[in-house]
Amino acid sequence: MSKKKGLSLEEKRSRMMEIFFETKDVFQLKDIEKIAPKTKGIAPMTVKDVLQSLVDDNMVDCERVGTSNYFWAFPSKALHARELRLEELQKQVSEAQERKSSLQNAVGKAKEGREDTTERSALLKELQALKDEQIQLHTELDKYKECDPEVVEQMKKSNAVAKEAVSRWTDNVFAIKSWTKKKFAFDDSRINKAFGIPEDFDYMD
Repeated sequence: MSKKKGLSLEEKRSRMMEIFFETKDVFQLKDIEKIAPKTKGIAPMTVKDVLQSLVDDNMVDCERVGTSNYFWAFPSKALHARELRLEELQKQVSEAQERKSSLQNAVGKAKEGREDTTERSALLKELQALKDEQIQLHTELDKYKECDPEVVEQMKKSNAVAKEAVSRWTDNVFAIKSWTKKKFAFDDSRINKAFGIPEDFDYMD
């Protein structure tokens, strides 16, 4: 047996409005919480939220008197609210139609001069050929970057920095060898062998 489907939010709102319209009375929340489940089949746990949604949409009036809140709604107010909503929707439709018309005009203007003619096709092919040629020239240019004066100058600077670094390390090696000789009385060949230093190790030219 299929489970009975519950009421949607809109159905609950509609049924709750019937309570106000049929009675034309003023209620407190506790009154609505008793009436709505019994007469309109609205789940007790949802009554407060449904009522608040109607208040938020100005379909039900709410006034605090002392410590209690009182709720009421009359058919004339609901009709006025619907009329205002209808006007708002009609305004939105009108604005949307204007935007649509404006976009259609813009599209029409954008298409002008882009008709698929023989001349346009030829120009597009020529443009594509020029783009291909540009790519090819850039590829060819990359091959000769090493001959670029700026690249060469940058390489010279990099080489100079590297040479200075090599010289500093060479200084350090000779300083260590000198200290080792004095400390342990080792000769050059023994030091070179112990530290893996080539016999012809020297400064770069």
